[in-house]
Amino acid sequence: MIQELHDIQAAAGANFAELTTTETVPISFGNDAAAIAATKQGAALCDRTHWGRIQISDSDRLRFLHNQSTNNFNILKPGQGCDTVFVTSTARTIDLATAYATEDAVILLVSANRRRQLLELLDRYIFPMDRVELTDLTDTTVAFSLLGPDSTQLLEKLGVSELENQPYATHKLINFAGMEVRVAVGSGLATPGYTLIAPASDAARLWNELVKAGAVPMGDRIWEQLRIEQGRPAPDFELTDDYNPLEARLLNTISYDKGCYIGQETIARLNTYQGVKQQLWGVQLSGAVEPGTVITIGEEKVGKLTSFTETESGFFGLAYIRTKAGGEGLKVQVGEIAGEVVNVAFLSS
Repeated sequence: MIQELHDIQAAAGANFAELTTTETVPISFGNDAAAIAATKQGAALCDRTHWGRIQISDSDRLRFLHNQSTNNFNILKPGQGCDTVFVTSTARTIDLATAYATEDAVILLVSANRRRQLLELLDRYIFPMDRVELTDLTDTTVAFSLLGPDSTQLLEKLGVSELENQPYATHKLINFAGMEVRVAVGSGLATPGYTLIAPASDAARLWNELVKAGAVPMGDRIWEQLRIEQGRPAPDFELTDDYNPLEARLLNTISYDKGCYIGQETIARLNTYQGVKQQLWGVQLSGAVEPGTVITIGEEKVGKLTSFTETESGFFGLAYIRTKAGGEGLKVQVGEIAGEVVNVAFLSS
């Protein structure tokens, strides 16, 4: 079923790469400039099927997730959703996930390289009395994102208009062209758009319908470029054992009045005593730099570059910078390269 989708994508010019997690992903459709333009003045279509989809069902599902991550699940009603961070017991970041609450389950959209770890983690915390069931939906579903200002108009062409002007992560199961598709507000990046989750059996047909309606196919390479430009932190780069969600500036994912959860004591203490010693920022760069490069001001080490990309307007990176060193507008050295600290859309939203 996924092969049929890949055949259609290949016919449209897609080049594929295998991730370390073994999934095959279209990294480019040979149209990178057009895809970027579509995110700004049209609608781009990105295949996020390699991301993990985990379903948590049964009657204790909200209470269970409430205790496992940073956001408040107990207030979620069917059709609502939120971003949340899974952390270790010492509040180190594991993954930034998006949760969609349905009538009888919660669907988590998680990073490809954290799916297995999160399945194991969640399974470990299900106790015999818990009415909680975990199901890995990754192989039986697909996920696509529409990115760009014309995404709403494009969905309206397909008869989907219920989600216009709705809050982030609001979602609905919609039937169009005979397919049942869950459509959610939010592209996964700061760019406006929608995320669609559908059965794998409908993958090729759904992709075709979206392209026919005017969506410009976009490869994973451009997703990664936009992720860095906009400041979405990613596992193994900005989300590691070295950092917590406050340092990653994921403040909108943290509920301070929800009560106890894994990592809560550390996060509460950091917030109460303003103990955040470093924060994630964008860095405009004068040249190419490897992630991991130390950032300095004069002789003093003030941070580390975590991600790097080349954009149409120059070189750009994400970095953790010591709070005491300063923030936006700060001039720094990234190895031999000059840089300036800038704010980014995802972290300031």
